Amino acid sequence: MIVAGCDIGSLTSKAVILKDGEIMASRVMRVAGSPRQTAEKIMTLTLEDAGLAMEDVDYTVGTGYGRKQIPFASKVESEISCHGKGAWWSSNTIRTVIDIGGQDAKAIKLDEDGKVIRYVYNDKCASGTGRFLEIMADALEVPLEDMGKIAGQATEVIDMSSQCVVFAETEIVSLVNDGKEIPDILKALNRAMANRIVSLAKSIGVEQEIVITGGVAKNIGVYEALEERLKMPVQHLKVDPQINGALGAAVMAGEMLASQKVQ
Repeated sequence: MIVAGCDIGSLTSKAVILKDGEIMASRVMRVAGSPRQTAEKIMTLTLEDAGLAMEDVDYTVGTGYGRKQIPFASKVESEISCHGKGAWWSSNTIRTVIDIGGQDAKAIKLDEDGKVIRYVYNDKCASGTGRFLEIMADALEVPLEDMGKIAGQATEVIDMSSQCVVFAETEIVSLVNDGKEIPDILKALNRAMANRIVSLAKSIGVEQEIVITGGVAKNIGVYEALEERLKMPVQHLKVDPQINGALGAAVMAGEMLASQKVQ
Protein backbone atom coordinates (compact mmCIF):
# COMPACT_ATOMS: atom_id res chain seq x y z
CA MET A 1 0.00 0.00 0.00
CA ILE A 2 1.45 3.35 -1.07
CA VAL A 3 -0.08 6.56 0.29
CA ALA A 4 0.94 10.20 0.45
CA GLY A 5 0.46 13.33 2.52
CA CYS A 6 0.86 16.86 1.20
CA ASP A 7 1.00 19.88 3.51
CA ILE A 8 0.84 23.28 1.81
CA GLY A 9 1.64 25.84 4.48
CA SER A 10 1.94 29.61 4.44
CA LEU A 11 5.71 29.63 3.93
CA THR A 12 6.74 26.05 3.12
CA SER A 13 5.27 22.98 1.50
CA LYS A 14 5.92 19.41 2.61
CA ALA A 15 5.20 15.98 1.15
CA VAL A 16 5.63 12.45 2.48
CA ILE A 17 5.16 9.09 0.76
CA LEU A 18 4.59 5.97 2.86
CA LYS A 19 4.81 2.37 1.73
CA ASP A 20 3.22 -0.12 4.12
CA GLY A 21 3.51 2.41 6.94
CA GLU A 22 7.17 3.33 6.42
CA ILE A 23 8.58 6.53 4.89
CA MET A 24 9.79 6.09 1.33
CA ALA A 25 10.50 9.74 0.58
CA SER A 26 9.87 13.23 1.95
CA ARG A 27 10.49 16.80 0.81
CA VAL A 28 10.36 20.34 2.18
CA MET A 29 10.43 23.43 -0.05
CA ARG A 30 9.42 27.07 0.02
CA VAL A 31 5.99 27.94 -1.29
CA ALA A 32 6.35 29.31 -4.80
CA GLY A 33 3.46 30.49 -6.96
CA SER A 34 -0.08 29.38 -6.19
CA PRO A 35 -0.87 26.59 -3.69
CA ARG A 36 -1.88 24.38 -6.65
CA GLN A 37 1.44 24.92 -8.44
CA THR A 38 3.39 24.39 -5.23
CA ALA A 39 1.53 21.15 -4.48
CA GLU A 40 2.13 19.78 -7.96
CA LYS A 41 5.83 20.67 -7.85
CA ILE A 42 6.61 19.20 -4.44
CA MET A 43 4.68 16.01 -5.13
CA THR A 44 6.45 15.56 -8.46
CA LEU A 45 9.85 15.91 -6.77
CA THR A 46 8.92 13.58 -3.90
CA LEU A 47 7.62 10.95 -6.31
CA GLU A 48 10.88 11.19 -8.25
CA ASP A 49 12.80 10.60 -5.01
CA ALA A 50 10.72 7.48 -4.39
CA GLY A 51 10.99 6.26 -7.99
CA LEU A 52 7.22 6.42 -8.41
CA ALA A 53 4.55 8.05 -10.57
CA MET A 54 1.33 9.62 -9.26
CA GLU A 55 -0.69 6.66 -10.47
CA ASP A 56 1.31 4.42 -8.12
CA VAL A 57 -0.12 6.25 -5.09
CA ASP A 58 -3.30 4.61 -3.79
CA TYR A 59 -4.59 7.49 -1.64
CA THR A 60 -3.48 11.04 -0.78
CA VAL A 61 -4.54 13.36 2.02
CA GLY A 62 -3.93 17.10 1.80
CA THR A 63 -3.58 19.53 4.68
CA GLY A 64 -2.31 23.04 5.50
CA TYR A 65 -3.46 26.50 4.47
CA GLY A 66 -3.60 25.50 0.81
CA ARG A 67 -5.18 22.07 1.29
CA LYS A 68 -8.30 22.89 -0.75
CA GLN A 69 -6.09 23.75 -3.75
CA ILE A 70 -4.28 20.38 -3.92
CA PRO A 71 -5.59 18.87 -7.17
CA PHE A 72 -4.53 15.26 -6.52
CA ALA A 73 -5.77 14.97 -2.90
CA SER A 74 -8.26 12.15 -2.34
CA LYS A 75 -9.39 13.99 0.81
CA VAL A 76 -8.34 17.00 2.89
CA GLU A 77 -7.95 17.14 6.67
CA SER A 78 -7.20 19.87 9.22
CA GLU A 79 -3.64 20.68 10.29
CA ILE A 80 -4.61 19.93 13.89
CA SER A 81 -5.59 16.34 13.09
CA CYS A 82 -2.57 15.76 10.87
CA HIS A 83 -0.02 17.13 13.34
CA GLY A 84 -1.50 15.00 16.09
CA LYS A 85 -1.44 11.90 13.90
CA GLY A 86 2.12 12.53 12.72
CA ALA A 87 3.45 12.94 16.26
CA TRP A 88 1.59 9.81 17.38
CA TRP A 89 3.20 7.85 14.52
CA SER A 90 6.62 8.83 15.91
CA SER A 91 5.75 7.82 19.48
CA ASN A 92 2.50 6.69 21.09
CA THR A 93 3.58 8.18 24.42
CA ILE A 94 3.29 11.78 23.16
CA ARG A 95 0.54 13.77 24.86
CA THR A 96 1.31 17.40 23.90
CA VAL A 97 2.24 18.67 20.44
CA ILE A 98 3.43 22.26 20.01
CA ASP A 99 3.47 23.16 16.34
CA ILE A 100 5.21 26.40 15.38
CA GLY A 101 4.35 27.20 11.78
CA GLY A 102 5.23 30.06 9.50
CA GLN A 103 2.17 32.17 10.34
CA ASP A 104 0.65 30.53 13.41
CA ALA A 105 1.37 28.45 16.50
CA LYS A 106 -0.74 25.57 17.79
CA ALA A 107 -0.89 23.48 20.94
CA ILE A 108 -2.53 20.08 20.65
CA LYS A 109 -3.40 17.65 23.44
CA LEU A 110 -3.68 13.92 22.69
CA ASP A 111 -5.25 11.13 24.72
CA GLU A 112 -3.75 7.69 25.28
CA ASP A 113 -5.14 6.54 21.92
CA GLY A 114 -3.58 9.44 20.01
CA LYS A 115 -6.87 11.25 19.47
CA VAL A 116 -6.99 15.06 19.65
CA ILE A 117 -8.95 16.02 22.76
CA ARG A 118 -8.08 19.73 23.02
CA TYR A 119 -6.30 22.31 20.92
CA VAL A 120 -5.69 26.03 20.69
CA TYR A 121 -3.95 28.16 18.10
CA ASN A 122 -2.79 31.69 17.49
CA ASP A 123 -3.08 32.99 13.93
CA LYS A 124 -3.81 36.65 14.72
CA CYS A 125 -0.27 37.77 15.50
CA ALA A 126 3.11 36.84 14.01
CA SER A 127 4.82 36.65 17.40
CA GLY A 128 5.44 33.05 18.40
CA THR A 129 5.71 31.95 14.76
CA GLY A 130 8.37 31.20 12.20
CA ARG A 131 7.70 34.53 10.52
CA PHE A 132 8.63 36.30 13.76
CA LEU A 133 12.07 34.66 13.69
CA GLU A 134 12.52 35.41 9.99
CA ILE A 135 11.88 39.12 10.56
CA MET A 136 14.22 39.21 13.55
CA ALA A 137 16.95 37.35 11.62
CA ASP A 138 16.71 39.92 8.82
CA ALA A 139 16.85 42.78 11.32
CA LEU A 140 20.02 41.37 12.89
CA GLU A 141 21.49 40.22 9.55
CA VAL A 142 21.87 36.67 10.88
CA PRO A 143 21.14 33.52 8.81
CA LEU A 144 17.85 32.05 10.03
CA GLU A 145 19.30 28.54 10.26
CA ASP A 146 22.15 29.76 12.52
CA MET A 147 20.01 31.60 15.10
CA GLY A 148 19.92 28.75 17.61
CA LYS A 149 23.63 28.00 17.38
CA ILE A 150 24.62 31.66 17.76
CA ALA A 151 22.26 32.12 20.71
CA GLY A 152 24.17 29.32 22.43
CA GLN A 153 27.15 31.68 22.70
CA ALA A 154 25.20 34.15 24.89
CA THR A 155 26.84 35.35 28.10
CA GLU A 156 24.37 38.00 29.30
CA VAL A 157 20.68 37.61 30.16
CA ILE A 158 18.53 40.23 28.46
CA ASP A 159 14.79 40.54 28.99
CA MET A 160 12.75 41.66 26.01
CA SER A 161 9.55 43.43 26.97
CA SER A 162 7.98 43.41 23.49
CA GLN A 163 6.26 40.38 21.96
CA CYS A 164 4.66 42.28 19.08
CA VAL A 165 6.81 41.94 15.95
CA VAL A 166 6.82 45.66 15.19
CA PHE A 167 7.82 46.68 18.72
CA ALA A 168 10.30 43.79 19.05
CA GLU A 169 12.11 44.95 15.93
CA THR A 170 12.34 48.45 17.39
CA GLU A 171 13.59 47.03 20.68
CA ILE A 172 16.28 45.05 18.84
CA VAL A 173 17.55 48.21 17.17
CA SER A 174 17.77 49.85 20.60
CA LEU A 175 19.66 46.88 22.05
CA VAL A 176 22.15 46.91 19.17
CA ASN A 177 22.66 50.65 19.60
CA ASP A 178 23.25 50.05 23.33
CA GLY A 179 26.12 47.74 22.42
CA LYS A 180 24.45 44.45 23.33
CA GLU A 181 25.97 41.36 21.71
CA ILE A 182 24.07 39.51 18.96
CA PRO A 183 24.11 36.12 20.79
CA ASP A 184 22.58 37.75 23.88
CA ILE A 185 19.86 39.40 21.81
CA LEU A 186 19.08 36.13 20.02
CA LYS A 187 18.75 34.27 23.29
CA ALA A 188 16.39 36.98 24.53
CA LEU A 189 14.32 36.53 21.34
CA ASN A 190 14.11 32.79 21.92
CA ARG A 191 12.95 33.34 25.49
CA ALA A 192 10.34 35.91 24.39
CA MET A 193 9.06 33.46 21.79
CA ALA A 194 8.95 30.63 24.32
CA ASN A 195 6.96 32.79 26.74
CA ARG A 196 4.32 33.41 24.09
CA ILE A 197 4.08 29.75 23.07
CA VAL A 198 4.03 28.38 26.61
CA SER A 199 1.19 30.73 27.55
CA LEU A 200 -0.73 29.31 24.60
CA ALA A 201 0.05 25.69 25.50
CA LYS A 202 -0.78 26.06 29.18
CA SER A 203 -4.30 27.16 28.28
CA ILE A 204 -5.10 23.55 27.33
CA GLY A 205 -2.91 21.87 29.96
CA VAL A 206 0.57 20.61 29.16
CA GLU A 207 1.28 16.93 29.76
CA GLN A 208 4.37 14.86 29.06
CA GLU A 209 5.62 13.69 26.67
CA ILE A 210 5.95 16.98 24.78
CA VAL A 211 7.23 17.50 21.23
CA ILE A 212 7.69 20.51 18.97
CA THR A 213 6.86 20.31 15.27
CA GLY A 214 7.35 22.73 12.40
CA GLY A 215 10.47 24.37 11.03
CA VAL A 216 11.14 26.33 14.24
CA ALA A 217 11.67 22.98 16.01
CA LYS A 218 15.07 22.89 14.25
CA ASN A 219 16.16 25.93 16.29
CA ILE A 220 17.91 24.48 19.34
CA GLY A 221 17.66 27.83 21.09
CA VAL A 222 13.85 27.71 21.00
CA TYR A 223 13.94 24.11 22.26
CA GLU A 224 16.06 25.10 25.24
CA ALA A 225 13.94 28.18 25.98
CA LEU A 226 10.74 26.11 25.93
CA GLU A 227 12.21 23.49 28.28
CA GLU A 228 13.32 26.24 30.64
CA ARG A 229 9.91 27.91 30.59
CA LEU A 230 7.89 24.68 30.85
CA LYS A 231 10.22 23.15 33.44
CA MET A 232 9.71 19.88 31.58
CA PRO A 233 11.78 18.00 28.99
CA VAL A 234 10.81 18.44 25.33
CA GLN A 235 11.36 15.36 23.18
CA HIS A 236 12.81 15.28 19.68
CA LEU A 237 10.79 13.56 16.96
CA LYS A 238 12.49 10.67 15.18
CA VAL A 239 11.77 12.39 11.85
CA ASP A 240 12.33 15.91 10.49
CA PRO A 241 9.85 17.97 12.60
CA GLN A 242 9.01 20.09 9.56
CA ILE A 243 7.37 17.17 7.73
CA ASN A 244 5.18 16.16 10.67
CA GLY A 245 1.94 17.55 9.21
CA ALA A 246 2.50 15.85 5.86
CA LEU A 247 3.48 12.66 7.66
CA GLY A 248 0.27 12.72 9.67
CA ALA A 249 -1.69 13.30 6.46
CA ALA A 250 -0.01 10.25 4.88
CA VAL A 251 -0.75 8.12 7.96
CA MET A 252 -4.39 9.19 7.77
CA ALA A 253 -4.42 8.32 4.06
CA GLY A 254 -3.30 4.80 4.95
CA GLU A 255 -5.99 4.46 7.59
CA MET A 256 -8.69 5.73 5.24
CA LEU A 257 -7.62 3.38 2.48
CA ALA A 258 -7.51 0.42 4.86
CA SER A 259 -11.01 1.30 6.09
CA GLN A 260 -12.35 1.36 2.53
CA LYS A 261 -10.85 -2.05 1.79
CA VAL A 262 -12.37 -3.53 4.97
CA GLN A 263 -15.79 -2.25 3.96
